[in-house]
Amino acid sequence: MWARGSAGFSLAELLVSVAVVGLALAGTFAVLHGALRAYGWGAARVDAQQAARVALERVARELREAGYDPTGAGIAPIAVAASDRVTLQSDLNRNGIVDATRERVTFLLRPGERTLRRDAGAGAQPIAEGVRRFHLTYFDRSGAVTTDASRVAAVRIDIEVGGDPAGPSVIVQTDVAVRNRRGG
Repeated sequence: MWARGSAGFSLAELLVSVAVVGLALAGTFAVLHGALRAYGWGAARVDAQQAARVALERVARELREAGYDPTGAGIAPIAVAASDRVTLQSDLNRNGIVDATRERVTFLLRPGERTLRRDAGAGAQPIAEGVRRFHLTYFDRSGAVTTDASRVAAVRIDIEVGGDPAGPSVIVQTDVAVRNRRGG
């Protein structure tokens, strides 16, 4: 049938070449899988950093502006000082009265949720997703920790963000001075 000198491969040669190609592909796919996992982890970390940064900047900015009172009516900058929420108030329309629907803002992370929210009276809107922890510590003018909203002079904000519970997380922290605080 076949002449011994004809060009071609034997079954044994074909099986060996298929095995070698299979091993090379398996190695290539293992490296590719590792690279994709590393890329996914890095992308998740970048997303967490971005969400944490945006949330921290938003809360810090509004804390600094809290208590704006051009009429001198004595509006307290912080109405509620809890470890998981803060309620700020300012007289933005300059009428001497704080309107609960536009001039009072609450930042909170509800128990069991992973969404940091900002509520300005029209419903709590999401600020950051994947928040694992939102913790506030309040300090008076002497630097002592306080829970009395009328004595708060500075606030430490701690936010931990991470999309997947098993994935990477980012912890950001800052201290914010309440600029418009009145009295002692």
